[in-house]
Amino acid sequence: MSAVITGVEVHDVRFPTSAEGDGSDAVNRGDYSATYVELHTDAGVTGTGLTFTNGQGNEITCAAVRALAHHVVGRTPHEVEYREIVADPQLRWIGPEKGVIAMASGALINAVWDLRARIAGKPMWRYLAEMSAAELVESVDFRHITDAITPAEAFDLLEKGAVGYAERLADLDRDGFPAYTTSVGWLGYPDEKVRALTRDAVGQGWTAVKMKVGGPIEDDVRRAGIIRSELPEGALLMMDANQAWDVDRAISFMKRLGVFDPYWIEEPTHADDVLGHARIAAAVAPVRVATGEVAANRVIFKQLLQAKAIGVCQVDSCRVAGIPEVLAILLMAAKFGVPVCPHAGGVGLCEYVQHLAIFDYLRVGRSLDGRMIEYVDHLHEHFTDPVTVVNGRYRLPTKPGYSVEMMPGSVAGFRFPDGPAWR
Repeated sequence: MSAVITGVEVHDVRFPTSAEGDGSDAVNRGDYSATYVELHTDAGVTGTGLTFTNGQGNEITCAAVRALAHHVVGRTPHEVEYREIVADPQLRWIGPEKGVIAMASGALINAVWDLRARIAGKPMWRYLAEMSAAELVESVDFRHITDAITPAEAFDLLEKGAVGYAERLADLDRDGFPAYTTSVGWLGYPDEKVRALTRDAVGQGWTAVKMKVGGPIEDDVRRAGIIRSELPEGALLMMDANQAWDVDRAISFMKRLGVFDPYWIEEPTHADDVLGHARIAAAVAPVRVATGEVAANRVIFKQLLQAKAIGVCQVDSCRVAGIPEVLAILLMAAKFGVPVCPHAGGVGLCEYVQHLAIFDYLRVGRSLDGRMIEYVDHLHEHFTDPVTVVNGRYRLPTKPGYSVEMMPGSVAGFRFPDGPAWR
């Protein structure tokens, strides 16, 4: 099927999550929101993409998508040029390849790839996993990262990924993909709610949970004690500081929190501080340092990996500029031997990243060691193809596309500022 993109529709969708403290951490207590994009075509097929934001400012990302829309209108999905969007010469001064423009590019580019997968009749993970090594390498922008990975090295990795593919797929189809839940430990929750949610998570079969830290250290220690006391022996506890600490404080506080045997400390300091992450990683080992949810682009990830600054790569599906850039990051992580546990939560991120983690296991990383997908039990009911998690494992999505098509009623009901939820 040949489908020409005829129009780009952008929606500012916001959910009032701040009222209950859902999603609250050391620096955020906002309203989970989405810059939601629909690509209409002359074939009647619609591609959808989104970028997750935290409320105020979502209108800026929406405006950026509209400013970039001319790069896709009048073209088929395969004719859209990735570099034209992320390096638009009129908008490059706002980035380049970071911030609002990168996030807007992610929403738009992901919608293009969603359209490609829908036309092929495949869920995104399968669409990517069944591409040849040459096709995948051709999709990656290697500019500024060839000192970390070359196209030839990427091709070899992907060729090796074709070996044993059927066996790995059968394993996922049978068992699902390992996950962890963040829903037990938002910073804005009172202690009794944290305890109750942890008990409930254990009862549901979760063996890996994450809590937020970065408030007063005594509070962090107390809450960590509550959660650890409710977890069974051998269960993993991860911690997430959301960039609240400077380097010395991160090292000092993790010495105190280390008694609770955390598997990783996530975003212990400023997202761009590569050398700071490296120093923390050396000081807190064997606790791993995890980061990447707000890393702007493949170049930041390149430096984090080269500096041995991270033990877990947490690429975000739409903070960087969509699938082509995610592919570059997955390939670099595989070369450096760092497991990928994509950042999720938010609006639609769980729906997005299940496809990326599955593809990574099938064709790139080829191992489940240290791999988990984040799961947050919020807002899935607003999607036409929500994630399915059973006994702490994601089940393989089967519907065509990237799983982020929103229910029309949800778009209308939570549209900002005139939707019923906001009036």
